[in-house]
Amino acid sequence: MEPYRAPWWLPGGHLQTLASIFASAPSVDYTRERWDTPDGDFIDIDWAGREDAQRLLVMFHGLEENSESRSARMVAQLALASGWRFAMPHFRGCSGSPNAKPRAYHSGDSEEADWILRRFAAVSPAVHAVGVSLGGNVLLKWLGEQGDSAVNVVRRAVAVSAPFDVTAFGKCIAGGLNYFYGLYFLRSLRPKVLHKIKQFPEHFAALGITAPGVDALNTLPEFDDLVTAPLHGFSGKSDYWSRASAVTHLTKIRVPTLLINARNDPFLPEQVLTEIGAVPSNVILEFPAQGGHVGFPGRSLWLPRRVLDFLSAPNA
Repeated sequence: MEPYRAPWWLPGGHLQTLASIFASAPSVDYTRERWDTPDGDFIDIDWAGREDAQRLLVMFHGLEENSESRSARMVAQLALASGWRFAMPHFRGCSGSPNAKPRAYHSGDSEEADWILRRFAAVSPAVHAVGVSLGGNVLLKWLGEQGDSAVNVVRRAVAVSAPFDVTAFGKCIAGGLNYFYGLYFLRSLRPKVLHKIKQFPEHFAALGITAPGVDALNTLPEFDDLVTAPLHGFSGKSDYWSRASAVTHLTKIRVPTLLINARNDPFLPEQVLTEIGAVPSNVILEFPAQGGHVGFPGRSLWLPRRVLDFLSAPNA
């Protein structure tokens, strides 16, 4: 398949990111199913396509996204047209329903991905997985941690614009124009946490997470330090970023995997891509010069076509 080239009239990572965020996308007819989690909570799965399809594409979404995000609908549409079944498991709190436990989700939530993917594998003989942004990092981390055992669960995988060095992502997301992306995410994250504080006041008080503190947050790193880290067992944002990063697990991936990251992604410095080092032959690094963050606009829906092209390889 041809390499990605950005339209000449849409220069720069920010414009290429925003163009895809605000572009139209087809509607997808989903059916929702609720799964109980091992710790007594729940997640919601949105399904699309025929139940007797031979191949299943499981997609992990990005930060504060869901099955109605443009990237999900574009990939789902092409997958359905190609005879696949599509499923999106929502990270906790992202399906529109408040969860029953205090915990939420985070960039390194590979333990959650493990039981989810194994449950899909129990009902489908040919599971393929794609993760975008945060979901891409989660998927890559799981693939590396599981190593050879992942081959029995997932046939092929794709990670799109994964911030696989979460420390690098955390350091750049609060500066320059990225500050405004952070405000956009906080607009969704803040009310969820305030609701959780009312729902579990003693639990959050013990962690030092207070409503005034949440209201005062201005950046994602501040959110990670005050909320994400203590809520999920990390000592602070630096500990969380370090332990959540998939970059240290890439050499252990055994499933055929494609990483697609634009070199002008506003959320991940290009230096992270150039210094990634050697990876196994089954891991393909595809780093176009242009594309933005989960963008890759124009060019006849290049991104979903590239994803399905890789996942549909012979014997996949």
